[in-house]
Amino acid sequence: MKKLSIGTGLFVGLLLTTALTGILFLGRQLFGLPFVPFELFNWFTRELPGGLITFGIDLMIDTMRFLGISVADTAKTAEQVMAILVFIVGGALAGAVFFATMNLRQAKAGTLPGLIMGALYGLPQIVISLTVTQSTVSSFINAIYLVGLFLVWGLALSRVYGRLAMIEEEAAAVPATTTEPSDEAPSVEKLGRRQFLIRFGATTATVAVVSGGLGAVLATSERRRLEEELEATMAHQTNGDGRSPFPNANDPVVPVPGTRPEYTPIKDHYKVFLQTEPTIIDGATWVLPIIGMVDNPLMLTLDDFQNNYEPRDQYVTLTCISGRVGTGLISTTQWTGASAQEVLADAGIQDGARYLVITSGDGFHETVDLDLINNDERIMFCYAWDGNTLPEDHGFPLRIWIPDRYGMKQPKWITGMEVTDEYKEGYWVERNWDETARVKATSVIDTVAVDHIIEDGDQPLVPIGGIAYAGDRGISKVEVRVDGGPWEQAQLRAPLSETTWVIWRYEWPFTQGEHTFEVRSAEADGTPQIEEERPARPDGSSGIHSYETRL
Repeated sequence: MKKLSIGTGLFVGLLLTTALTGILFLGRQLFGLPFVPFELFNWFTRELPGGLITFGIDLMIDTMRFLGISVADTAKTAEQVMAILVFIVGGALAGAVFFATMNLRQAKAGTLPGLIMGALYGLPQIVISLTVTQSTVSSFINAIYLVGLFLVWGLALSRVYGRLAMIEEEAAAVPATTTEPSDEAPSVEKLGRRQFLIRFGATTATVAVVSGGLGAVLATSERRRLEEELEATMAHQTNGDGRSPFPNANDPVVPVPGTRPEYTPIKDHYKVFLQTEPTIIDGATWVLPIIGMVDNPLMLTLDDFQNNYEPRDQYVTLTCISGRVGTGLISTTQWTGASAQEVLADAGIQDGARYLVITSGDGFHETVDLDLINNDERIMFCYAWDGNTLPEDHGFPLRIWIPDRYGMKQPKWITGMEVTDEYKEGYWVERNWDETARVKATSVIDTVAVDHIIEDGDQPLVPIGGIAYAGDRGISKVEVRVDGGPWEQAQLRAPLSETTWVIWRYEWPFTQGEHTFEVRSAEADGTPQIEEERPARPDGSSGIHSYETRL
């Protein structure tokens, strides 16, 4: 029996797994069934060593920045694409292993080898998927569905192997029917194999395109529906139509056109979460236990947080520790929630308790020092943004806000709290990120507005604008430098609160040519931002943001 190449097995496995991916995606969109590529990726991010995960995050962000792709807008999409590619590559390798094994055993393909391969390839993935899936379909149905798909995948792989082996055997027999030497056998073999693989490729591609395309249409339709619902819900909250004027509405410093919005629309607020998709929690059945070293263990519903505690409102800028200098992973909105001090007072913290360990629905966990909560009344358990229920993709039903800390210290989708006297490293601290994660001062140039030149006598002025942020420590000064010249002070717009970014503007005397603009800031007490360029890991990036352009 002639052996089939491992490369052919790789190719066949890739085609079959691509089709399987499309079917899984369609099942996800139609019926809410598990989508194995995402669930495998989610599991890997929980279980792989922290250093490897951090390396992957750094590599992805650096690659996107090198290609000029917005990290804030496309990072999650990049993760999802990566998850699908990993799944398909795994299936391709499984195909190569199957062909190699069949060659080694010189076995004929049939039902049993296919079922065995489907089980060996599928069962580990099925177990992982059922462990971490957010599917609301019963586990039994999910299991039957996935077992069936992977067994069919294995049978198809075995059938293709058998058909290719038969083609080669038939081609090898051609010379025996002739009386003259001939090169017909190799040509027949190649033609037959090529025609079969073309038909097979067309079939699997059709399955993948039709199922994946229909799934994409359904996903797009659902996403559009949710966006329309969000816009409709928040329409009455837009400035000038229901919301009170911003506290700095009368400030004379006007943002330069092209500067990012001072108040971030919720749909544009940056998103960072562990899994490929947001964690979905049923708010109607959600109950938060507060247990451990407390006199009165609590079981609080969302209504309890909203109705039993005086709501606190705070304009908040939140930023991600993994962002580079000039990051788009920073946004500002109004948070509403219950005072952490008041909630824990109702629980009755016992003597000797030192920490609050918070767990989340996505597997995240973080430890908050109780002294921090006791010394800062602003810390809240947040249930609303922009005057509306906290969005699902930003932590619904509950998240915590801690001033002056990066987002890595602020769990979302909170499902449990335990008061304890023992310190436990948080999820990212375990993965070698900074334990304190205090926000570093930063300043960014958003725009050099050449289309909005100000005529000032004989000297036209080009407005330059951006943001500066230093946690709750405030900004006292922003300076701009052009082409390595002297630092010139910019104007500062009053912030929305002491915990938000500051909008700044500088009007530069225009000259033609290629120019490099740089910006730096100082905190309210005069402490300058760190100008030395440092990477994001472990405690946040630092350095001077620059902007190059030809005018």
